[in-house]
Amino acid sequence: MTDRPLTLMAVHAHPDDEATGTGGILARYAAEGIRTVLVTCTDGGCGDGPGGVKPGDSGHDPAAVALMRRQELKASCDVLGISDLEMLEYADSGMMGWPGNDAPESFWQTPVEDGAARLAELMRHYRPDVVVTYDENGFYGHPDHIQAHRITMAALEMTDLTPKVYWTTAPRSMMRRFGEVMREFHEDMPEPDPAETAALAEIGLPDDEITTWVDTTAYSGQKFDALAAHASQGENIFFLRMGKQRFGELMGMETFVRVRDTTGAGTPENDLFAGLR
Repeated sequence: MTDRPLTLMAVHAHPDDEATGTGGILARYAAEGIRTVLVTCTDGGCGDGPGGVKPGDSGHDPAAVALMRRQELKASCDVLGISDLEMLEYADSGMMGWPGNDAPESFWQTPVEDGAARLAELMRHYRPDVVVTYDENGFYGHPDHIQAHRITMAALEMTDLTPKVYWTTAPRSMMRRFGEVMREFHEDMPEPDPAETAALAEIGLPDDEITTWVDTTAYSGQKFDALAAHASQGENIFFLRMGKQRFGELMGMETFVRVRDTTGAGTPENDLFAGLR
């Protein structure tokens, strides 16, 4: 045994990603006395500017947006009780196909080994028992999410650490429910394109392929407030429109695929730290 606290490290791409997919576990494990470390890889400069101005439009200043989003991220961390925030400050690459993908300083253009070396140093410092990031497709194909996955897995190979490793996911049953709820809150939403529907159907995993179901219902209020802390991006955060109660009903379970384990804990499991405490 050691006096070192159990540690969770979540590696995310942008400010606000920490709340969307992992706000519940970050709040829950912080409340349980576990050290929670958030690594945010980009500056979020491709987010909306004041008044909802979009990247590439007149008046959008990526540097000003990045500064604003850093402040919002720190507020979100306070809400979730995150112990340590580390920002790699790579330039936001934007959505797949955006001009920012080709910018030399963008995260997408950063050599994986360079980003991984920086992350590996953080891993050696914090020595996480559990590491959480995205799957190979970044959950839905965002270049910065894909790159966060790549540098995380490469960083683990650069260290002698053996944490449990998880990728965020969503059960297909929940994705169908999301579609229903979105239509409920957007009555004028047009019928989806068949190709778009097929693509959405591939997001997440069949329920029986998910290894880890963590009930974070008791912390859904904190998760909602953490999302709300990213006020500048409110137009893009659909979940804020449903209010806290409905949000808690829909977003109280966070799900993962366990991809590395040395504890021998059985699956399905309901705790990322199963076998560690």
